[in-house]
Formats: sequence, structure tokens, C-alpha cells
Amino acid sequence: MKWSKARRLLCLAELASACLLPEEREGGHVARSGNLHTRDNGKAIGTGDRFNGGKLFPRGLGSGNETDLSTILNVNEVNSALQGLAAEYGFETFTTPYQTYEGATISGGKVGGQGTGNDAYHIYLNGAIHARERGSSDNIIYFISDLLYANKHNTGLSYGSKTYTNADVVQALNAGIVFVPLSNPDGVAYDQSTNSCWRKNRNPAAATSDSTIAIDLNRNFDFVWDLSKWASSVRSSVASSSPGSEVYHGASAFSEPETKSIKWVMDTFSKIRWFIDLHSYAGDILYSWGSDTDQTANPYMNFLNSTYDRVRGRTSDSTTTGYGEYIPQADLNNIRNVGTQVGKAMDASTGRSYTVMQSAYLYPTSGASDDYAFSRHYTDSKLNLIYGYTIEFGFGNNAASCPFYPSDSQYLLNLQETNAGFMEFLLAASRVGLSD
Repeated sequence: MKWSKARRLLCLAELASACLLPEEREGGHVARSGNLHTRDNGKAIGTGDRFNGGKLFPRGLGSGNETDLSTILNVNEVNSALQGLAAEYGFETFTTPYQTYEGATISGGKVGGQGTGNDAYHIYLNGAIHARERGSSDNIIYFISDLLYANKHNTGLSYGSKTYTNADVVQALNAGIVFVPLSNPDGVAYDQSTNSCWRKNRNPAAATSDSTIAIDLNRNFDFVWDLSKWASSVRSSVASSSPGSEVYHGASAFSEPETKSIKWVMDTFSKIRWFIDLHSYAGDILYSWGSDTDQTANPYMNFLNSTYDRVRGRTSDSTTTGYGEYIPQADLNNIRNVGTQVGKAMDASTGRSYTVMQSAYLYPTSGASDDYAFSRHYTDSKLNLIYGYTIEFGFGNNAASCPFYPSDSQYLLNLQETNAGFMEFLLAASRVGLSD
């Protein structure tokens, strides 16, 4: 795990590559007419259904893979993989009550847990909220398949140089896992069919041209959603009210069925304590807050205090604002320590090096899923405390038409790293605590 003062300063000064490309971080957008460049499109997308409508089930790298990994899962295969796993291992699936603009549904599953009912589930893994971040759904599907296979057959799991025993598998499953492998089906389907490096969903509500279609779902959650309006001096990467921006936050918080679906999962499985939203490609494990620098001394200095609306979100500016986002010391210790353990496991699996840091040090954001998850218990004391993370797997593919499209070799490395990270996340979260 790499983390140093030099790395932090680099992130602050140059905004290291992450979910946004350089031109997008400065308020622009990428031309959407076919490929961005003349280079290849990375690992191919599957064209059929390797799971035969749910009659077959996947098996991941950690359990001695028997699944064809020659192509990335297409949208239909993500759904058939989920059905195949449910048929083989007997767990329940669910579909959220919201349909996307193009009429797709958003589905997930719940596995493991101790006790009965939805209160038995304490971990939430979410994938593919940004359409172009290829492999996100695959990473979750293959991890769940490994966990269930190892539990059924009394074996451990191996991800590169990182290994786990069957006792680890049982402990991980006992935490109770809710997973949604594909939370932006419209956007992913469009990106896979066009190779256009598409980031957002496909809602054209505010569109004035092809380039202004859709909303950045990871700026649409109800957490300081209007920050870009309040504080005009914040960087353009925070969020935008302009439909042409890659970080356009939509007409209102939770205006989109995709973000409503994620909220629905948190509301329905009300004892969720730990949340990962899986992204690419900065090689980072990011924890709250993303709105500004964490501080533990001044509880009154927080996102609910409108006094600070116009200075919040300027972490990356050279001017000292005197503002920091309050987080209790115990929560900061928990969220940072678990993130650190995840980073070490990902490092150990393949030898590549991940950074663990507060989200705002990559670049400040508003309306993001991880901060919304962590903010819920502040806005309503009846809601459960959720520790939220963004994991940005991989390190980009500069040879591809879009750097978010992994090569064949990168795809396999990403699978090993994320799956080792997921295992460590479940184990570390269980040690810290799954409930109050």
C-alpha cells in the first residue's frame, strides 16, 4: 500500500487520474462520436450468454475458475450469472422498484448472514455505477461465486499471493452480504455497444444535444448536492448544474431511478453497516469524507451547517479555508483502519500498490454514494451508521481507446485484487463490528 506526503501533494496539485479524465475534470467533455482514438478497445465484450439464461453458473479465479474469462460480461450475462448463482446456491435475489429510462430493472442478491429477515445483512457491494468502468460487475459476480463455491465445498480461496482459509470464508459469509453488480444498466449497455467511453446514465431529460444526454449518477445522491452552486470557487470536478458536464448532478438529488435503487437497498436492508461502491481506475481505496478535509475537533463544523456552504469543497485550493468536515475520532479510526487492511490485501495479491486515503484528497465531490451512505445517520438518527468506501481498481490502459477499458492481462489482475480486497473487507468489518 502506497501512502506518503508526496503522493498526497501530487493528488492535491494534479488530481491524479481517477473516474474523470483530465479534460473532464476541467469542465469539458469527450466527443461522443464513436471511438475516442484510433487505438483498440481493450478486452472484448461477450457477445452471447455463457450462462445460458441462468442454467449455468460462474466460478471465479479464487476457487479454481471453470468459467470462460476471454471476454467481459455483457449486460445480459450479468443478469444470467446472477440467476445461475441463485439456482445453484439457493439464495434470494431481489429487484428494486425503479425502472431506468430505457426500461431496465436493477437486480441483486443477498447471501450468508446470521438470523432471519433483512436485518441479517450488514455488507453492501455495489458495481458499475459509471458505465465505462469495465469489469466492475464481473469483479462482484466472480467474487460472490467464489465465496459460495468455497463455502459449499469446504475449501479456501486464493487470489494471487493472497490466500484465505475455509474458516475465513465462513466468517465472511456470516457477515451477510447484499450485492448489486450492475447499477447503471442503460449506461453500460450503451458504452459496450459504442466504445464511446460513456460515463453517465442515458436519461435525456435535460439534453440539448447528444453530448449533453444523461446524469452522472455519482453526483446525484442527497449529500451536499448543491455544493457547486453554493461555492462557486470549488473545482469543476465537484459537481455541475450544466448538462454538458461529465459531472452533471441532475435536476435534483435522487432524480434518477438508479440512485433511488441504491437508496432503496440501504433502506430495505436497514442494518447495513459497511458499503463499497466499486469504480476504476486510480488504484485507490477512498473513505469519507469527499466534501472536504476530515477533522475531529469541531462537531459544529459539518455538512448540515449552512454557515459553511460557501467554503466547503475547496480542499484542493491553495487558499486555506479554515473548514474541515467533522467525523468522530472513533469513526475515523474504524473507516481508515479497515480501508488500510483492504489496501494491504489488494497489494499482496498481485504486487501492485494501492493508495488508501480520504476521498477529498483525490478531488472534492458532492452527491457521491459513499458520502451519502455515511451521512444518513447524521440526517436521521433512526438510520443505521454506514461506513462508505469507493474502491477504484486498476491503473488504466493507455493503449486503449478509453483508459477505463482494461487489457486482457489487466482484467485478470483487477479480478484478483478486488476479490482479495472484498474478502479482507468482510473479515476486517466483522472484526470491527457489524452493529452498534
